[in-house]
Amino acid sequence: MTLPFYKYHGTGNDFIMVDNRKGILKTNPELIATLCHRRFGIGADGLILIEDFSGADFNMLYFNADGTQSLCGNGSRCAVAFARQLNIITDSTRFNTIDGLLSATIADGLVKLGMNDVSEIQQKANDAAFLNTGSPHYIQWTDEVETLDVVAQGRAIRYSEEYSKAGTNVNFVAKGTDVHSLTVRTYERGVEDETYSCGTGVTAAALAASLKGLKSPVNIQTKGGILTVYFNIADTNNFTEIYLEGPAVLVYHGNIEVPSDL
Repeated sequence: MTLPFYKYHGTGNDFIMVDNRKGILKTNPELIATLCHRRFGIGADGLILIEDFSGADFNMLYFNADGTQSLCGNGSRCAVAFARQLNIITDSTRFNTIDGLLSATIADGLVKLGMNDVSEIQQKANDAAFLNTGSPHYIQWTDEVETLDVVAQGRAIRYSEEYSKAGTNVNFVAKGTDVHSLTVRTYERGVEDETYSCGTGVTAAALAASLKGLKSPVNIQTKGGILTVYFNIADTNNFTEIYLEGPAVLVYHGNIEVPSDL
């Protein structure tokens, strides 16, 4: 089968996008892994299908490169840009995800994603924290964010006894030059590698950083560029009006032959 696809990225976090409103693609982990493979496929951190959904503009079905599902912040932003390209939406939307209905606006190349409230940040040993922003995130503060081995250290935490069963993303976070800035590097479960940025990860980092005095909005430097997180602190450990903003860029589009045995 010949599969039309589009390639998008959000600050270097890259995705294969498929208009699946006619149900042309039936997914399985092996097929997803093949499409996302950077040697034998298109190459991406994940696969996103845009499908019809009653009661919202569209459904975003997101798969990590290994075929597992989760919420993806940058993927959600790219899905919004793709939906506008497909003329499903104009400059605002409400769409369905694995984390429920989310909203977003798009203007001047930036997509601002409204995320669900967060009600708990767990404090961990060694100046770390854990929270869920649609996907689980471990936050580790460090003074060596530019030089540390993200893959080795991230994998050690992700496959530790506490997190090996359910898995977690691991974010290494350093304070920036003022109360509105951070630097974040992320090891992502499902990709099992460092990615150029992680939308739910930088959101988690910003919320955790607010307990150390950082103020909304927080501008976050990732390997792939800058993302901005906005939030309101309702009371201790309760966050509302959470938004993730950044670019969503079309890289190219094409066709790929999907093997019949997949």
